[in-house]
Amino acid sequence: MVVLLAVSSVGALSLGTPYVPPYRLVAAVLEGETTLAGVVVSELRVPRLLLALVAGACLGAAGLVLQEALRNPLAVPEMLGVSSGAALGVAAPLVLAFSLPAAVQPLLAIGGAALGGGLTLLVAGIGRSPSAVLLTGAAVAAALQAALLVLMVMADQLDLQLIYRYLLGSLSARTWDDVTGMWPWLLVAVPALVLCAPVLSVLRLGDEDAQALGVRARRARLAALAIAVVLIAPVTAVCGPVAWVGFLAPHLSRWFNPAAGAVRWLPWSAAWGAVVVAVADVPARLALAPVETPAGAWTALLGVPAGVALMRSSGRRRTARHGRAASVGTREQLSGLRKTAPAGADDVPPTGAASHAHRSEPGHGGPTLPPAGAAGTEDVR
Repeated sequence: MVVLLAVSSVGALSLGTPYVPPYRLVAAVLEGETTLAGVVVSELRVPRLLLALVAGACLGAAGLVLQEALRNPLAVPEMLGVSSGAALGVAAPLVLAFSLPAAVQPLLAIGGAALGGGLTLLVAGIGRSPSAVLLTGAAVAAALQAALLVLMVMADQLDLQLIYRYLLGSLSARTWDDVTGMWPWLLVAVPALVLCAPVLSVLRLGDEDAQALGVRARRARLAALAIAVVLIAPVTAVCGPVAWVGFLAPHLSRWFNPAAGAVRWLPWSAAWGAVVVAVADVPARLALAPVETPAGAWTALLGVPAGVALMRSSGRRRTARHGRAASVGTREQLSGLRKTAPAGADDVPPTGAASHAHRSEPGHGGPTLPPAGAAGTEDVR
């Protein structure tokens, strides 16, 4: 992870037009606005890299919160209507020509995300199984995407291009204002995540066990959804729905540390989300230069097959681990049976044979075998 982060960060700051060698990056940042390289690095590339890291960390943490709260590895923002609702809340004023300040966009995104997630839980029923919530969320997400398509039909050509690029998730032309606008939301979300992590470990046991341990499962699940909304909505308001980062990052954290729990997976999931977005933004900016492609297209293109492969690998790991545990348990049971058996049990003959052998021993003080004629009488008696 450290190697990927270092390589992607240097590539994001150095590559492009103009090219800035890695050893000149610090000098370019210190030069500031006095040179072209200083302006490009300090005003364009550095805020874009920081925004990629922050956005990826938020999406990775939100993905783990949703998966653990619903006990389903496929519970991602894209499948629960959260991302689609946030995108609808931002795109609707743009198409309908409502003049709103930029500071209001995160609020619109939060409202849309809360609408999508709340509608999913309302239709599915909060007390139902996580699978029902996931299937209902897919239906709600499809309905919200249909509403987005209606808005795109109503938009003119210029707005259509902006909405299309926004819906794919893009980090293009982002500045320091976009980065600083996310810090207030992070100040709310990070303490909530710290308090939420132990509860996620309890929710993973199931609703009945969670209630037996003193956790109200329905309220805890609603609180987890609210935290996920606070994490996803500001990112969607600035960058658009960067797809499938919340799916891939939690699986990476579990794959590298399968024996841990939600408390330890949460920071690693945020770190892997930051790495995924930072790595995906490099080909998004350079693959078809001078034309930039949306970073969300690259995260979806690489994240879905990688996440499926990680799920299959984790399933094989669990199967092999359970098989080894079962074989070890069987061997321990057999060993215990051998230890508890009598010491000379394997050498003792059957009862009748032992009695006859005992009687036939010469020199024994007990009774001897009767004569041949008395054999029948002895057997009958």
